[in-house]
Amino acid sequence: MWADTETDVDFLNYSEIAEMVAEMIGDDTLLPLSLGIFGGWGIGKSSTLNLVESLLNEQSEEYLIVRFDAWFYQGFDDARAALMSVIVKALAEAVPEGLKKKASGLIKRVNKARLLGLLVEGGAAALGFPTFGAAGRLVEAGGKAIGDGLDEKDCEEAGQDAEKFAEKAGKLLDPAKAPTEEITAFRTEFGEVLAGLDRKLVVFIDNLDRCLPKNSIQTLEAIRLFMFLPNTAFVVAADEDMIRHAVSEHFKDPGDRLVTDYLDKLIQMPVNVPRPGVLEIRAYLTMLIATRSGCGKDKVAALRTFLIDDLRHSWKDGDGYDVDKVMDLLGSSDGDLRNQIELGLRMAPMLAQSAKVNGNPRIVKRMMNVVRMRASVAKRRTMNLDEAVIAKLALFERCTDVKATQALQHEVQTAASGKPELFAKAEAAQTEAALRAILPETLKPHLTVLRDWFGLEPKLSGIDLRPAVYLSRETVPMRLRGTSLSPTTLKAIESLMATSTMSSVSAREAATGIDPSEAVAAMDEMIAEMRKNSDWAKVRNDLRGGVILARAWPEAAARLNLYLASLAQRPRWLQALIKNEDWVEEN
Repeated sequence: MWADTETDVDFLNYSEIAEMVAEMIGDDTLLPLSLGIFGGWGIGKSSTLNLVESLLNEQSEEYLIVRFDAWFYQGFDDARAALMSVIVKALAEAVPEGLKKKASGLIKRVNKARLLGLLVEGGAAALGFPTFGAAGRLVEAGGKAIGDGLDEKDCEEAGQDAEKFAEKAGKLLDPAKAPTEEITAFRTEFGEVLAGLDRKLVVFIDNLDRCLPKNSIQTLEAIRLFMFLPNTAFVVAADEDMIRHAVSEHFKDPGDRLVTDYLDKLIQMPVNVPRPGVLEIRAYLTMLIATRSGCGKDKVAALRTFLIDDLRHSWKDGDGYDVDKVMDLLGSSDGDLRNQIELGLRMAPMLAQSAKVNGNPRIVKRMMNVVRMRASVAKRRTMNLDEAVIAKLALFERCTDVKATQALQHEVQTAASGKPELFAKAEAAQTEAALRAILPETLKPHLTVLRDWFGLEPKLSGIDLRPAVYLSRETVPMRLRGTSLSPTTLKAIESLMATSTMSSVSAREAATGIDPSEAVAAMDEMIAEMRKNSDWAKVRNDLRGGVILARAWPEAAARLNLYLASLAQRPRWLQALIKNEDWVEEN
């Protein structure tokens, strides 16, 4: 399994982007600088920030790095005040002793701005004062609010009567001077403290695209306060489309040109994280597998260095690398590891090119985690199921949709011994037209994906896929096929499937309560669900429920008898369960 979190170890050659960003931050002629790292969800923006930070930390005496997670503060504090507070507190902790007092004054100014945010409800907007926060956000964690001329009693009263507080606080402000003086004083003192520190301030802002539009805009607006101060760089990681949406919402659909102008003024240098292609996904899957191979950190690190170098030179003509090269670098001859790496190399093109995955590293990692979870369950239940088969079916689910997955499962459930004829025909099809002719209608919309999928090793024809379908239940929940059945019958089936004892009164009532015209269809639904589970080592609740239903309705009993007769072997517990049933026919 792999952690679904950001990393500071590069598997995708994002270090090239990080190096470029670090170079821009290190160029004094570009400062002050606002830089955007743009890309969709899961593409690797936060990991790129981590890589940039690692590079800058190599010269820690030159930089003061501040991380700000905009999503973390959403709902707890005003976004503008939160950003200002995080920055000035980091600055106050880093400055030499001689500047501590001035830095403390900056903190007080931010706290005062947050406190006076109560004026939003009392008419401060009319005064033009830059407000922060909202009613009730008066007291810092230590229990004290800071504001010239305002004591704690005033703050307590404000929680009960914001209008009264606003009136008193408003008297402390000169409508003509307060806004400009507060902003000018803050910028002046901040610049003096930063100059005294003699280090570049680098602020990383992450998860901005996870915030509500209001919070996103407030954070961007707060950046303006620092933008033209010397020795500062702001690096914003976000999905550009989400930020455009926030700007459009905030300004009430201003038009594409105005949205673009707004972003261009705030983000001077946009850097797009590229979508990984086939080569990148090959390397990514190889590294994911290698990190769990047990081959040792040095071997894995050597492999990573080789793969990153290979990606950097992929523009040249060359044959790339194969599984032999990977195994040699890992110093391993393990057959299972080789098979996993080979499968990853084969799956890479589909994961990179499928519209459902689109080369997204986070989606790829989540799919691989699903494969590992299912393989773990299969091992504990002693299912003779190759991990490559599990991976191939998980790839189908990820690259198609729920309807297609259900159709595939239906093929497996209704086929003799869980071996659909469709698979043999599809794997033998020589052309796309031939494949189209044999596919069910539900699968035809995915023809392009399935053309590659059926050709992907391992081939699945001749394999009992019922265990693999059973393992997929955690991602594709049980969906009864009989949509025409009455709600009463559907509820009865669910109850019968969970029967824990043959003497269950509720199960017997559920069975006898089914409409006689739906009894056979109800048994068919139960048998379809039973086919998903090939584990017959112990007594099964679904079989108990089926026997109870068979006792209630002879026609339904005939269907269950046919199903049991198709089983290759009947375990002893099953023989004991049905030996005295009148409906059982020996075949």
